[in-house]
Amino acid sequence: MITPLAVRGTRERVRLSPLLRLLILTQLAFNIGFFAVLPFLAEHLGGAVGMAGWMVGFVLGLRTFSQQGLFVVGGALADRYGVRPVVLAGCVLRIAGFGWLGYAERASAVIGAVLLIGFAAALFSPAVESEVARQAVAWEESGGGSRTRVLALFTVAGQAGAFVGPLLGALLLSVDFRAVCLAGAGVFVLVLAGHARLLPQHIPGRVRVRVRGGIGPLLRNRRFLALCCAYGAYLLAYNQLYLALPAEVERAAGSQAPLAWLFALSSLLVVTAQLPVTRWVGERLTLRRSMAAGLALIAAGFGVVALALPSGGTGTAGLLPAAGFVVLLTLGQMLVAPAARAWVPDLAEEGRLGLYTGALSSVSGLIVLVGSAGTGTLLDSGLPAAVPWVVLAVVPAGAVLLLPRRG
Repeated sequence: MITPLAVRGTRERVRLSPLLRLLILTQLAFNIGFFAVLPFLAEHLGGAVGMAGWMVGFVLGLRTFSQQGLFVVGGALADRYGVRPVVLAGCVLRIAGFGWLGYAERASAVIGAVLLIGFAAALFSPAVESEVARQAVAWEESGGGSRTRVLALFTVAGQAGAFVGPLLGALLLSVDFRAVCLAGAGVFVLVLAGHARLLPQHIPGRVRVRVRGGIGPLLRNRRFLALCCAYGAYLLAYNQLYLALPAEVERAAGSQAPLAWLFALSSLLVVTAQLPVTRWVGERLTLRRSMAAGLALIAAGFGVVALALPSGGTGTAGLLPAAGFVVLLTLGQMLVAPAARAWVPDLAEEGRLGLYTGALSSVSGLIVLVGSAGTGTLLDSGLPAAVPWVVLAVVPAGAVLLLPRRG
Protein backbone atom coordinates (compact mmCIF):
# COMPACT_ATOMS: atom_id res chain seq x y z
CA MET A 1 0.00 0.00 0.00
CA ILE A 2 1.26 3.47 -0.91
CA THR A 3 1.03 5.96 1.96
CA PRO A 4 2.78 9.14 3.06
CA LEU A 5 5.05 6.86 5.09
CA ALA A 6 6.61 5.90 1.77
CA VAL A 7 8.35 9.27 1.76
CA ARG A 8 9.79 8.85 5.24
CA GLY A 9 13.23 9.60 3.91
CA THR A 10 12.40 13.12 2.79
CA ARG A 11 13.17 16.11 4.95
CA GLU A 12 9.53 17.26 4.79
CA ARG A 13 8.18 14.06 6.36
CA VAL A 14 10.69 13.92 9.18
CA ARG A 15 10.31 17.53 10.28
CA LEU A 16 6.54 17.89 10.22
CA SER A 17 4.68 18.57 13.45
CA PRO A 18 2.44 15.85 14.92
CA LEU A 19 -0.64 17.91 13.98
CA LEU A 20 0.43 18.19 10.34
CA ARG A 21 1.16 14.47 10.19
CA LEU A 22 -2.31 13.74 11.59
CA LEU A 23 -3.99 16.04 9.07
CA ILE A 24 -2.07 14.56 6.13
CA LEU A 25 -2.90 11.01 7.21
CA THR A 26 -6.50 12.23 7.56
CA GLN A 27 -6.54 13.09 3.85
CA LEU A 28 -5.24 9.61 3.05
CA ALA A 29 -7.96 7.96 5.15
CA PHE A 30 -10.72 10.23 3.79
CA ASN A 31 -9.90 9.27 0.21
CA ILE A 32 -9.53 5.56 0.93
CA GLY A 33 -13.01 5.50 2.47
CA PHE A 34 -14.57 7.69 -0.19
CA PHE A 35 -13.04 6.08 -3.27
CA ALA A 36 -13.80 2.60 -1.97
CA VAL A 37 -17.44 3.45 -2.72
CA LEU A 38 -17.70 6.20 -5.36
CA PRO A 39 -16.36 4.34 -8.45
CA PHE A 40 -19.01 1.64 -8.03
CA LEU A 41 -21.97 3.90 -7.25
CA ALA A 42 -23.19 4.55 -10.81
CA GLU A 43 -23.29 0.85 -11.69
CA HIS A 44 -25.14 0.07 -8.45
CA LEU A 45 -27.73 2.77 -9.08
CA GLY A 46 -28.34 1.66 -12.66
CA GLY A 47 -28.29 -2.07 -11.89
CA ALA A 48 -29.41 -3.04 -8.39
CA VAL A 49 -31.57 0.05 -7.79
CA GLY A 50 -32.83 0.17 -11.38
CA MET A 51 -32.50 3.92 -11.98
CA ALA A 52 -32.68 5.34 -15.50
CA GLY A 53 -29.48 6.82 -16.93
CA TRP A 54 -30.61 10.43 -16.51
CA MET A 55 -31.51 9.74 -12.87
CA VAL A 56 -28.10 8.24 -12.19
CA GLY A 57 -26.48 11.37 -13.61
CA PHE A 58 -28.80 13.54 -11.53
CA VAL A 59 -27.91 11.71 -8.31
CA LEU A 60 -24.18 11.95 -9.02
CA GLY A 61 -24.60 15.65 -9.77
CA LEU A 62 -26.41 16.13 -6.47
CA ARG A 63 -23.49 14.57 -4.64
CA THR A 64 -21.06 16.96 -6.30
CA PHE A 65 -23.28 19.96 -5.58
CA SER A 66 -23.85 19.04 -1.94
CA GLN A 67 -20.07 18.70 -1.53
CA GLN A 68 -18.30 21.31 -3.67
CA GLY A 69 -21.12 23.84 -3.58
CA LEU A 70 -21.26 23.85 0.23
CA PHE A 71 -17.51 23.91 0.90
CA VAL A 72 -17.83 27.60 1.69
CA VAL A 73 -20.32 26.72 4.48
CA GLY A 74 -17.98 24.14 6.02
CA GLY A 75 -15.06 26.57 5.84
CA ALA A 76 -17.05 29.32 7.57
CA LEU A 77 -18.14 26.91 10.33
CA ALA A 78 -14.51 25.87 10.88
CA ASP A 79 -13.56 29.53 11.31
CA ARG A 80 -16.33 29.98 13.86
CA TYR A 81 -16.22 26.77 15.88
CA GLY A 82 -12.75 25.38 15.20
CA VAL A 83 -11.50 22.37 13.28
CA ARG A 84 -12.26 19.60 15.77
CA PRO A 85 -16.09 19.82 16.06
CA VAL A 86 -16.54 20.37 12.33
CA VAL A 87 -14.33 17.40 11.39
CA LEU A 88 -15.99 15.12 13.94
CA ALA A 89 -19.48 16.15 12.79
CA GLY A 90 -18.50 15.51 9.17
CA CYS A 91 -17.22 12.03 10.03
CA VAL A 92 -20.47 11.17 11.84
CA LEU A 93 -22.51 12.29 8.84
CA ARG A 94 -20.30 10.36 6.41
CA ILE A 95 -20.68 7.16 8.51
CA ALA A 96 -24.45 7.62 8.57
CA GLY A 97 -24.54 8.37 4.84
CA PHE A 98 -22.55 5.31 3.82
CA GLY A 99 -24.58 3.09 6.14
CA TRP A 100 -27.84 4.48 4.75
CA LEU A 101 -26.66 4.07 1.15
CA GLY A 102 -25.79 0.43 1.77
CA TYR A 103 -29.39 -0.33 2.73
CA ALA A 104 -31.19 2.18 0.45
CA GLU A 105 -33.43 0.54 -2.14
CA ARG A 106 -35.69 3.42 -3.21
CA ALA A 107 -34.67 6.50 -5.17
CA SER A 108 -35.69 8.86 -2.34
CA ALA A 109 -33.51 6.97 0.16
CA VAL A 110 -30.57 6.93 -2.24
CA ILE A 111 -30.86 10.69 -2.79
CA GLY A 112 -30.99 11.34 0.95
CA ALA A 113 -27.93 9.18 1.56
CA VAL A 114 -25.96 10.79 -1.28
CA LEU A 115 -26.79 14.30 -0.05
CA LEU A 116 -25.63 13.31 3.44
CA ILE A 117 -22.38 11.89 2.05
CA GLY A 118 -21.71 15.07 0.08
CA PHE A 119 -22.52 17.45 2.92
CA ALA A 120 -20.23 15.48 5.23
CA ALA A 121 -17.29 16.26 2.95
CA ALA A 122 -18.39 19.90 2.78
CA LEU A 123 -17.82 19.97 6.53
CA PHE A 124 -14.57 18.14 7.12
CA SER A 125 -12.64 18.81 3.90
CA PRO A 126 -12.41 22.64 4.07
CA ALA A 127 -11.73 22.40 7.80
CA VAL A 128 -8.78 20.06 7.24
CA GLU A 129 -7.51 21.83 4.12
CA SER A 130 -7.56 25.29 5.72
CA GLU A 131 -5.76 24.06 8.82
CA VAL A 132 -3.13 22.29 6.71
CA ALA A 133 -2.59 25.56 4.81
CA ARG A 134 -2.33 27.55 8.06
CA GLN A 135 0.09 25.07 9.58
CA ALA A 136 2.10 25.04 6.34
CA VAL A 137 2.54 28.81 6.56
CA ALA A 138 3.66 28.49 10.20
CA TRP A 139 6.07 25.70 9.18
CA GLU A 140 7.50 27.98 6.48
CA GLU A 141 7.85 30.93 8.85
CA SER A 142 9.67 28.73 11.37
CA GLY A 143 12.31 27.94 8.75
CA GLY A 144 11.09 24.45 7.87
CA GLY A 145 10.95 25.17 4.14
CA SER A 146 8.45 26.23 1.50
CA ARG A 147 4.79 25.83 2.43
CA THR A 148 4.16 24.23 -0.97
CA ARG A 149 6.15 21.17 0.12
CA VAL A 150 3.68 20.49 2.91
CA LEU A 151 0.73 21.01 0.58
CA ALA A 152 2.37 18.76 -2.01
CA LEU A 153 2.60 15.99 0.59
CA PHE A 154 -1.09 16.60 1.33
CA THR A 155 -1.79 16.12 -2.40
CA VAL A 156 0.26 12.91 -2.45
CA ALA A 157 -1.73 11.54 0.48
CA GLY A 158 -4.98 12.29 -1.34
CA GLN A 159 -3.81 10.60 -4.53
CA ALA A 160 -2.57 7.58 -2.60
CA GLY A 161 -6.00 7.24 -1.01
CA ALA A 162 -7.68 7.61 -4.41
CA PHE A 163 -5.42 4.81 -5.67
CA VAL A 164 -5.94 2.40 -2.76
CA GLY A 165 -9.67 3.06 -2.21
CA PRO A 166 -10.96 1.54 -5.49
CA LEU A 167 -8.79 -1.55 -4.92
CA LEU A 168 -10.43 -2.07 -1.53
CA GLY A 169 -13.88 -1.47 -3.03
CA ALA A 170 -13.29 -3.87 -5.92
CA LEU A 171 -12.21 -6.56 -3.47
CA LEU A 172 -15.34 -6.15 -1.34
CA LEU A 173 -17.64 -5.86 -4.35
CA SER A 174 -17.25 -9.63 -4.73
CA VAL A 175 -19.48 -9.81 -1.63
CA ASP A 176 -21.96 -7.05 -2.52
CA PHE A 177 -22.31 -3.27 -2.69
CA ARG A 178 -23.55 -3.14 0.89
CA ALA A 179 -20.23 -4.59 2.07
CA VAL A 180 -18.44 -1.83 0.13
CA CYS A 181 -20.53 0.86 1.81
CA LEU A 182 -20.05 -0.61 5.27
CA ALA A 183 -16.29 -0.84 4.69
CA GLY A 184 -16.27 2.84 3.68
CA ALA A 185 -18.23 3.66 6.83
CA GLY A 186 -15.76 1.59 8.85
CA VAL A 187 -12.85 3.67 7.59
CA PHE A 188 -14.59 6.81 8.82
CA VAL A 189 -15.34 5.17 12.17
CA LEU A 190 -11.57 4.75 12.58
CA VAL A 191 -10.99 8.34 11.48
CA LEU A 192 -13.63 9.56 13.95
CA ALA A 193 -12.10 7.59 16.83
CA GLY A 194 -8.58 8.74 15.97
CA HIS A 195 -9.54 12.39 15.76
CA ALA A 196 -11.66 12.32 18.89
CA ARG A 197 -8.50 11.20 20.68
CA LEU A 198 -5.72 13.06 18.85
CA LEU A 199 -7.12 16.29 17.38
CA PRO A 200 -6.57 19.15 19.86
CA GLN A 201 -9.55 20.92 21.39
CA HIS A 202 -7.86 24.23 20.62
CA ILE A 203 -5.11 24.73 18.08
CA PRO A 204 -2.63 27.47 19.12
CA GLY A 205 -2.79 30.56 16.96
CA ARG A 206 -6.24 29.86 15.56
CA VAL A 207 -8.67 32.71 16.25
CA ARG A 208 -12.40 32.06 16.04
CA VAL A 209 -14.56 34.65 14.25
CA ARG A 210 -18.25 35.22 13.62
CA VAL A 211 -19.87 33.39 10.72
CA ARG A 212 -21.44 36.63 9.52
CA GLY A 213 -19.44 39.45 8.00
CA GLY A 214 -16.99 37.51 5.87
CA ILE A 215 -18.78 37.18 2.52
CA GLY A 216 -18.78 40.90 1.67
CA PRO A 217 -15.00 41.40 1.90
CA LEU A 218 -14.49 38.09 0.06
CA LEU A 219 -16.64 39.22 -2.88
CA ARG A 220 -14.69 42.50 -3.01
CA ASN A 221 -11.35 40.72 -2.97
CA ARG A 222 -10.55 40.86 -6.67
CA ARG A 223 -7.19 39.13 -6.35
CA PHE A 224 -8.75 36.16 -4.57
CA LEU A 225 -11.61 35.92 -7.08
CA ALA A 226 -9.06 36.02 -9.90
CA LEU A 227 -7.26 33.10 -8.27
CA CYS A 228 -10.60 31.24 -8.01
CA CYS A 229 -11.25 31.75 -11.72
CA ALA A 230 -7.77 30.56 -12.69
CA TYR A 231 -8.10 27.56 -10.38
CA GLY A 232 -11.55 26.86 -11.84
CA ALA A 233 -10.03 26.80 -15.33
CA TYR A 234 -7.50 24.25 -14.09
CA LEU A 235 -10.25 22.09 -12.56
CA LEU A 236 -12.29 22.30 -15.75
CA ALA A 237 -9.25 21.08 -17.68
CA TYR A 238 -8.61 18.32 -15.12
CA ASN A 239 -12.25 17.23 -15.37
CA GLN A 240 -11.58 16.27 -18.99
CA LEU A 241 -10.05 13.06 -17.64
CA TYR A 242 -13.68 12.00 -17.22
CA LEU A 243 -15.25 13.68 -20.25
CA ALA A 244 -13.00 14.36 -23.26
CA LEU A 245 -10.38 11.69 -22.56
CA PRO A 246 -12.84 8.72 -22.53
CA ALA A 247 -14.18 9.87 -25.91
CA GLU A 248 -10.66 10.02 -27.37
CA VAL A 249 -9.71 6.63 -25.92
CA GLU A 250 -12.89 5.13 -27.36
CA ARG A 251 -12.02 6.57 -30.78
CA ALA A 252 -8.43 5.32 -30.72
CA ALA A 253 -8.89 1.90 -29.08
CA GLY A 254 -12.48 1.00 -29.88
CA SER A 255 -13.28 0.69 -26.15
CA GLN A 256 -12.60 2.47 -22.88
CA ALA A 257 -10.57 -0.38 -21.38
CA PRO A 258 -7.24 1.56 -21.57
CA LEU A 259 -8.72 4.29 -19.34
CA ALA A 260 -7.90 2.32 -16.19
CA TRP A 261 -4.22 2.24 -17.14
CA LEU A 262 -4.17 5.96 -17.91
CA PHE A 263 -5.81 6.79 -14.56
CA ALA A 264 -3.29 4.56 -12.78
CA LEU A 265 -0.49 6.35 -14.64
CA SER A 266 -1.77 9.70 -13.40
CA SER A 267 -2.04 8.57 -9.77
CA LEU A 268 1.37 6.93 -9.73
CA LEU A 269 2.99 10.01 -11.26
CA VAL A 270 1.61 12.17 -8.46
CA VAL A 271 2.57 9.71 -5.72
CA THR A 272 6.14 9.25 -6.98
CA ALA A 273 7.01 12.64 -8.49
CA GLN A 274 4.98 15.28 -6.62
CA LEU A 275 7.49 15.92 -3.83
CA PRO A 276 10.63 16.09 -6.02
CA VAL A 277 8.83 18.35 -8.52
CA THR A 278 7.55 20.64 -5.77
CA ARG A 279 10.99 20.87 -4.16
CA TRP A 280 12.62 21.72 -7.49
CA VAL A 281 9.96 24.30 -8.40
CA GLY A 282 9.89 25.83 -4.92
CA GLU A 283 13.58 26.70 -5.17
CA ARG A 284 13.12 28.46 -8.53
CA LEU A 285 9.59 29.80 -9.03
CA THR A 286 7.14 32.04 -7.19
CA LEU A 287 3.60 30.81 -6.58
CA ARG A 288 2.33 32.80 -9.57
CA ARG A 289 5.00 31.48 -11.92
CA SER A 290 4.43 27.94 -10.68
CA MET A 291 0.71 28.18 -11.48
CA ALA A 292 1.45 29.81 -14.84
CA ALA A 293 3.88 27.04 -15.77
CA GLY A 294 1.38 24.37 -14.71
CA LEU A 295 -1.43 25.91 -16.74
CA ALA A 296 0.88 26.13 -19.75
CA LEU A 297 1.72 22.42 -19.43
CA ILE A 298 -1.98 21.56 -19.28
CA ALA A 299 -2.66 23.64 -22.38
CA ALA A 300 0.18 21.82 -24.14
CA GLY A 301 -1.42 18.49 -23.22
CA PHE A 302 -4.63 19.44 -25.03
CA GLY A 303 -2.52 20.71 -27.91
CA VAL A 304 -0.78 17.34 -28.28
CA VAL A 305 -4.10 15.59 -28.90
CA ALA A 306 -5.39 18.38 -31.15
CA LEU A 307 -2.28 18.13 -33.37
CA ALA A 308 -2.45 14.32 -33.54
CA LEU A 309 -6.17 13.95 -34.29
CA PRO A 310 -6.10 14.89 -37.98
CA SER A 311 -3.92 11.82 -38.67
CA GLY A 312 -6.68 9.59 -37.25
CA GLY A 313 -4.27 7.16 -35.56
CA THR A 314 -5.73 4.09 -33.86
CA GLY A 315 -4.49 1.17 -31.79
CA THR A 316 -1.49 1.48 -29.49
CA ALA A 317 0.07 4.27 -31.54
CA GLY A 318 -3.25 6.11 -31.57
CA LEU A 319 -3.31 6.08 -27.76
CA LEU A 320 0.09 7.80 -27.43
CA PRO A 321 -1.35 11.34 -27.72
CA ALA A 322 -3.87 10.50 -24.97
CA ALA A 323 -1.02 9.21 -22.79
CA GLY A 324 0.93 12.40 -23.51
CA PHE A 325 -2.12 14.43 -22.50
CA VAL A 326 -2.40 12.55 -19.18
CA VAL A 327 1.30 13.04 -18.40
CA LEU A 328 1.26 16.78 -19.20
CA LEU A 329 -2.03 17.30 -17.36
CA THR A 330 -0.67 15.52 -14.29
CA LEU A 331 2.59 17.49 -14.35
CA GLY A 332 0.52 20.66 -14.59
CA GLN A 333 -1.57 19.52 -11.65
CA MET A 334 1.59 19.03 -9.60
CA LEU A 335 2.47 22.68 -10.14
CA VAL A 336 -0.99 24.26 -9.91
CA ALA A 337 -2.72 22.53 -6.99
CA PRO A 338 -0.12 23.03 -4.21
CA ALA A 339 0.63 26.59 -5.37
CA ALA A 340 -3.05 27.60 -5.38
CA ARG A 341 -3.60 26.24 -1.87
CA ALA A 342 -0.41 27.91 -0.67
CA TRP A 343 -1.53 31.25 -2.13
CA VAL A 344 -4.90 31.39 -0.34
CA PRO A 345 -3.47 32.34 3.11
CA ASP A 346 -1.83 35.40 1.54
CA LEU A 347 -5.15 36.57 0.08
CA ALA A 348 -7.52 35.60 2.91
CA GLU A 349 -8.91 37.96 5.52
CA GLU A 350 -7.46 37.47 8.99
CA GLY A 351 -9.20 34.62 10.82
CA ARG A 352 -11.23 33.50 7.80
CA LEU A 353 -8.90 31.05 6.09
CA GLY A 354 -11.56 28.33 6.29
CA LEU A 355 -14.09 30.54 4.49
CA TYR A 356 -11.62 31.39 1.73
CA THR A 357 -10.45 27.80 1.36
CA GLY A 358 -14.05 26.66 1.03
CA ALA A 359 -14.84 29.48 -1.39
CA LEU A 360 -11.94 28.46 -3.62
CA SER A 361 -13.57 25.05 -4.06
CA SER A 362 -17.14 26.35 -4.34
CA VAL A 363 -16.40 29.06 -6.93
CA SER A 364 -14.15 26.82 -9.00
CA GLY A 365 -16.70 23.99 -8.72
CA LEU A 366 -19.38 26.27 -10.16
CA ILE A 367 -17.04 27.10 -13.05
CA VAL A 368 -16.53 23.38 -13.68
CA LEU A 369 -20.29 22.76 -13.60
CA VAL A 370 -21.00 25.42 -16.23
CA GLY A 371 -17.88 24.66 -18.26
CA SER A 372 -18.53 20.93 -18.34
CA ALA A 373 -21.96 21.49 -19.83
CA GLY A 374 -20.36 23.61 -22.53
CA THR A 375 -17.65 21.03 -23.14
CA GLY A 376 -20.21 18.24 -23.51
CA THR A 377 -22.11 20.33 -26.05
CA LEU A 378 -18.88 21.00 -27.93
CA LEU A 379 -17.92 17.33 -28.04
CA ASP A 380 -21.36 16.44 -29.47
CA SER A 381 -21.44 19.35 -31.93
CA GLY A 382 -20.26 17.38 -34.96
CA LEU A 383 -17.28 19.70 -35.48
CA PRO A 384 -13.91 18.23 -36.51
CA ALA A 385 -12.54 16.15 -33.63
CA ALA A 386 -9.58 18.46 -33.08
CA VAL A 387 -11.72 21.58 -32.52
CA PRO A 388 -12.89 20.78 -28.95
CA TRP A 389 -9.30 20.03 -27.94
CA VAL A 390 -8.11 23.34 -29.38
CA VAL A 391 -10.83 25.19 -27.47
CA LEU A 392 -9.94 23.30 -24.28
CA ALA A 393 -6.27 24.23 -24.75
CA VAL A 394 -7.25 27.91 -24.82
CA VAL A 395 -8.94 27.66 -21.38
CA PRO A 396 -5.83 27.01 -19.22
CA ALA A 397 -3.69 29.19 -21.51
CA GLY A 398 -6.10 32.10 -21.04
CA ALA A 399 -6.26 31.45 -17.28
CA VAL A 400 -2.60 32.49 -17.01
CA LEU A 401 -3.75 36.04 -17.72
CA LEU A 402 -6.19 35.86 -14.78
CA LEU A 403 -3.54 35.09 -12.17
CA PRO A 404 -3.25 37.95 -9.69
CA ARG A 405 0.02 39.78 -9.30
CA ARG A 406 1.69 38.84 -6.05
CA GLY A 407 1.70 41.90 -3.78
